[in-house]
Amino acid sequence: MRILLVAAAIVALAIPASAQTAPQREERGALRVENVPATPPDVSERLRQYVNTRSAGFADWLPDGGVLIYTRFGDTVQLHRVDQPMGARTQLTFYEERITGASVKPGANEILFTRDVGGDENYAGYLLDPATGRVSLFTEPGTRNEGFIWSDDGQQVAWSYVPASEPNYDIYVGEGEAHRRVFDGEGAVYPVDFSADGRRLLVRRYISIAESQLMVLDTASNEATQLTPEIAVAYGGGEFTPDGRSVVTVSDENAQFQRLVRIDLATGARTVLTPNLNWGVESFDLSPDGRTIAYVVNEAGRSSLRLMDARTLRALPGPQLPPGIVSGVTFDRDGRRLGFTLNSSTAPGDVYSWDLRQRRLTRWTASETGGIPQSTFIDPELISWTSFDGREISGFLYRPRTPGPHPVIVQIHGGPESQFRPGFSSTIQYWVNELGVAVIAPNVRGSSGYGRDFLALDNGPLREDSVRDIGALLDWIDAEGTLDDDRVIVYGGSYGGYMVLASMTHYNDRLAGAVDIVGISNFATFLENTSGYRRDLRRAEYGDERDPEMRAVFDRISPLNNIGRVNKPIFVIHGYNDPRVPVSEAEQVYAAVRRNGGEAWLMIAMNEGHGFARRENQEAQREAETLFFRRVLGLDQ
Repeated sequence: MRILLVAAAIVALAIPASAQTAPQREERGALRVENVPATPPDVSERLRQYVNTRSAGFADWLPDGGVLIYTRFGDTVQLHRVDQPMGARTQLTFYEERITGASVKPGANEILFTRDVGGDENYAGYLLDPATGRVSLFTEPGTRNEGFIWSDDGQQVAWSYVPASEPNYDIYVGEGEAHRRVFDGEGAVYPVDFSADGRRLLVRRYISIAESQLMVLDTASNEATQLTPEIAVAYGGGEFTPDGRSVVTVSDENAQFQRLVRIDLATGARTVLTPNLNWGVESFDLSPDGRTIAYVVNEAGRSSLRLMDARTLRALPGPQLPPGIVSGVTFDRDGRRLGFTLNSSTAPGDVYSWDLRQRRLTRWTASETGGIPQSTFIDPELISWTSFDGREISGFLYRPRTPGPHPVIVQIHGGPESQFRPGFSSTIQYWVNELGVAVIAPNVRGSSGYGRDFLALDNGPLREDSVRDIGALLDWIDAEGTLDDDRVIVYGGSYGGYMVLASMTHYNDRLAGAVDIVGISNFATFLENTSGYRRDLRRAEYGDERDPEMRAVFDRISPLNNIGRVNKPIFVIHGYNDPRVPVSEAEQVYAAVRRNGGEAWLMIAMNEGHGFARRENQEAQREAETLFFRRVLGLDQ
C-alpha cells in the first residue's frame, strides 16, 4: 500500500492541479490539506534531521548561579535549567504548548513564565515553584498578558493586559496573591522598568515602529507623567538608574538610527551616550549598580556586543564573538556576569556568558544539529542591487556548493518592519544543501536596520514600491549568470506572504510559483478581521481602511483583487487560530486561484496560530514545501 501511495504522489506531482479532479479536503492529524500529495520516504527521512536541529536561548540567571534556558527536546519549546557550563539540561516545564517567555523572581527560587493555547497569542502568566513542581495561574484566562517585569526586591510584578477584542491595554501590578490595575491605557502600553524603590514604573506607549512615548507612573497614586515630547520619535526599552534620577533608553530623536540616551527626570535633559555610531542600538542592559552598560549594535544584520562605563562613557573590554546575532543580554544580580544568546548562519543558538572581571567568555550549551555536520552549512554573502528609483537595496545570498545555474527561492521577511538577519535557519540550509537551490533573502524598503527614512519608504500609498524592489531583484538575477532566472519561487510569511502574492500579480511571467504562509491577501479584510488589540497598530503602518482614499488604494493593490493575473502554482499555508492574520485571508485567496483554474495547494493547521510551532506540523509543512519545489522547479528532472 505504501508503494502505491508513493506512486500516486509522483503521478499527482506531474499533473497540474487544474487538470485534475476538484480537490477534496483531507484530514491528516491536526492538518487540513487540499491538493497536497503524500510524502515519499526519501523526503521525510532526510528532512527530519534538519527539522530536529535544536537551539538554546538564554532566559535568565538562576539564584544559585546557573542559567534558565529555552530549548526543545519534545514537540515544543520548554524551560530547562543548566547548573554549570556545558552541564546537563534539566527540563522544568512539560506542556504540549510552547513556552513564550520566562524570568526568575528576584530573591526567590520561583519562575514566572507565559504560554498560549494553539498559537492564539492569548498569553497567560504562571508561577512555577521548582522545589515542588507546582504551577499557579495568576492572570485572567482568555486574555492577552505580556511584558512582565519584576521589581528589584521581587515583591511586585507588572504586566500589560488586554482582552483580544479590545484596542486598549491596561497595566497591572501584582503583589503576593493580589493584583491591581495601576494604569488605564490608550493603545498599546507596556511596563518597562521599576525604579529601585519600587514606587515608580517606566511605561512605554507603542504607536508605530517609528513613534512611541515614555511615561513615569507613580504606582501609589496611579498618576502618569509623560517623559518624552509630542514628536514622532521611537524609543526602545528603558531602565531607571539606581539613584532614580535618570532613565537610560534608546531613541532615534534627531538621528537616523537608535542611539543610547540618558534622560534626566528632573530637567528632561538628554545625553546621547553613543553619538558616533553609524548603525542602530537594538538592545541593552544596565548593570544593577548602574556602572556598566552592555549594548548590542545591529551592523548590516549582524550583531556587535559592546560594553561601556556608564559614567565616563569609555569602552570596556568585551568578548570577541564570531559573526552572528546576539540577543537576551542580561547582567546577573552581582553585575559580574553578562548572559546572552548567540547564533549564526552556520550554528544554532546557544547560551554564553561574559565575566567582566576575568574577561572570560563561557559557553553554557551545545545545541545539536540533527546529526548533520556543522561544516556543511552555508554562510551567506551580502549582495545589493539598484531599484527602480536608483535606491540601493540589499540582501543575503546563500549559494549551493554544486555547479550552477541554480534555481532560486526568494525568501521575503514579514513585519513589514522586520529585517532578514543571517541567523541559523535549518530550513534554508536544507534548501541549499539538499535541494541545490540558491536562496536570496532581501531587505526591501520598509525594513528596519537601515535608518528612519528607509523604514518609511513603503508606508500607506507607497506600499507597492517595496514590490518593485523585488522586480529589480529579478533583473539582478537575470544578469547574475550563475542563477536560473526561469526557475524562481517567491516565499514568505505574514507581511512577507502579502509580498509573495503581490509579486505574483506583478511578475507572474517571471516567476515559477509562490509559497504564501499566514499572508495578507486583502488589506481591507485583514484590518477588519485582525484582533482588536492589533488593529490600530497596523493601521499606523498600512493605512486606515475606513478612509475612502486609503480604501481605494487597498482595492487597487490587494492581491486578492488581482489574482486573475496569476497562472503559476501557489501553495497557501496557515494556522487556524492565527490572531494576527485571520485564516480567512488564506481561504479566500486559495478559493480565488481555484476559481480561476489555477493550481493551488492548501495546508491549514487546526492547532497553530501565526506560524507553526509544533514539531510534527513543522515536519509536515517542510515535507509538503519540498514536494511543491520539486513540482514547480523541476528538481526531479
